[in-house]
Amino acid sequence: MSALLYGVAVRLYRRLQSVQNATARLVYGLRRRDHIKPTLLRLHWLPVRQRVLFKIAVLVYQCLNGLTPSYLADDCQLVSDVRPRRLRSSDSVTCAVQRTRTTYGDRRFAVAGPRVWNSLPAEPRQSDSLEQFKQRFKTHMFGLWDHST
Repeated sequence: MSALLYGVAVRLYRRLQSVQNATARLVYGLRRRDHIKPTLLRLHWLPVRQRVLFKIAVLVYQCLNGLTPSYLADDCQLVSDVRPRRLRSSDSVTCAVQRTRTTYGDRRFAVAGPRVWNSLPAEPRQSDSLEQFKQRFKTHMFGLWDHST
């Protein structure tokens, strides 16, 4: 369900982040003025925008590893499977991204999924299991979040 939020207005992300922050405050009994970032880290909760990217990336991982129905898996194809000749990019685990003409088209899973996947560093993409992928992805995202402030 979170994947439906890819590319929505910043205003909506802020509202959803506010709900997540309120929930974290409720769990730990914090006041509204208490800083929320340490609490979210303690709960191991990604911010809403990063959570959306996480859900999409997990779905792409499942598509590439035969863990989803074919109607989803067909939207995520590796560059090495699509290109008729071998390129240097064939050695990396990157997805072919469909071209669109509208921002609404950019939000489709067939476009958003491969873009999110290709934006990840190589380590999570080369994971051997879904659990390892999730762990590496979250480690990467928490590392980015930790350095952002």
